[in-house]
Amino acid sequence: MKILAFDYGASSGRSILGEFDGSKLVLRETHRFGSDPVMMNGTFTWDFPRLFYEMKRGIVNTVNGGDRDIASIGIDTWGVDFGLLSKNGKLLGNPVHYRDARTDGMIERACEIVPAKDIYKTTGIAFQKFNTLYQLLAMKCENDPVLEMADTFLFIPDLFNYFLTGKKYCEYTITSTSQMYDPRKGDWARGMLKKLGIRSDFLPEVIPAGTKIGGLTKEIQEELGVGEIPVIAVAEHDTGSAVMSVPYVEKGAAFLSSGTWSLLGIELDKPLINETVRKLNYTNEGGYGNNVRLLKNIMGLWINNECMRDWEKKGEKISYAEMNAGVEAADPFIAVIDVDHPDFFDPFNMPEKIRDYCRRTGQRVPETKGEIIRVVEESLALKYRQCIEGLEEIIGKPVPALNIVGGGTKNTILSRFTANAIGRTVYAGPVEATAIGNLCCQLIALGEVSGIDQAREVVRNSFPIEIYQPEDTGRWEEAYGKLLKIQADGRA
Repeated sequence: MKILAFDYGASSGRSILGEFDGSKLVLRETHRFGSDPVMMNGTFTWDFPRLFYEMKRGIVNTVNGGDRDIASIGIDTWGVDFGLLSKNGKLLGNPVHYRDARTDGMIERACEIVPAKDIYKTTGIAFQKFNTLYQLLAMKCENDPVLEMADTFLFIPDLFNYFLTGKKYCEYTITSTSQMYDPRKGDWARGMLKKLGIRSDFLPEVIPAGTKIGGLTKEIQEELGVGEIPVIAVAEHDTGSAVMSVPYVEKGAAFLSSGTWSLLGIELDKPLINETVRKLNYTNEGGYGNNVRLLKNIMGLWINNECMRDWEKKGEKISYAEMNAGVEAADPFIAVIDVDHPDFFDPFNMPEKIRDYCRRTGQRVPETKGEIIRVVEESLALKYRQCIEGLEEIIGKPVPALNIVGGGTKNTILSRFTANAIGRTVYAGPVEATAIGNLCCQLIALGEVSGIDQAREVVRNSFPIEIYQPEDTGRWEEAYGKLLKIQADGRA
């Protein structure tokens, strides 16, 4: 059976063909493209028409490569961002990027109207300034006419599904990222939205991951020269798809979806919403089968990627191999940074932001590229430890191991650092976790796989897992104490 996954990330996207023989899954990339956002007239936006064009190219490339017998298509993307449609189904402008500055101060404004405790009690979602709730509140506060003109609200993957099939739905896992959904009621948090003055009449039905939406429209079929390929609403949030592919080895282990963002957490049957969870700022995101991923959003490899982009703009391009060699050559524990500090959220000039943080906190300032990246990766590993300890405090029992999935597993240095920092076994793989989870969801929907347990067995049969054991934990213990002291002192 051949199935096609589209996986859109913050800087690139691709189409991945999965071939399933009943026990093993084999992947083949059929198209890869850039998905970088565009700054236009002071607004950070996604070039949605271009992204949709690349999706159609991915379908055509797959078919022209000899694979016309595609059983289904599934799409996953990052969370929170959305597009608005007019009454006649036209896109009302390019979707705005979650890193746009329009949401600055919106959390505070929302909490003046609805107390933070009530927002969290209703949604169970951690407070992040990029959440959909604050994007819509920003549009309301700016009196953006597009908000009143809109007839339908759709998250990015739902927007792709609409332009492929003509059907308008919001899928559960992507909806859960918005801080606008009440998981206990299983519906949009309409009462809370009303208090904030945000419309809910344009919010569509929320459907579970694995729902068959419909086939490609006649228009798309004719344009691309293909048949009526079914489209399935997979776990559309990329983290939701990635976690579907986690091949757990130890019971009670945590997962880490490692990429531009690091999402570290555990799976639960139902939301865990209380004051401890709120104060520690963990989030209850939706997973496959309407379960919950209790997790922490961590800045992730975004910081590394921004450093490399900055050097490239200055004509100092560095390969990943050169970067890794520089990290290995650099002195350990020059400094530690809190990777989730607001300084590191916005793009541009990242190396100097790191140096400035180290100056302010009275630490040795990293100078070489290798030193800077080593500081970031050591600090990421230490942050993972802090997040695991937070999970243990919440659930009241130890987390024995960590399963890392996603593109970040290719960074073997970071995986090694992580095992040392957390003092636990790390299982790393598969690399293509998001696409694999996307494909697994399609296989379940098509009846080829019985459920999530069998899907994870397929992953174990199909892809290698690397194992890292902790070493040299003493120095990491000292560095962890340094991070906690910097956070407590507020010197940054």
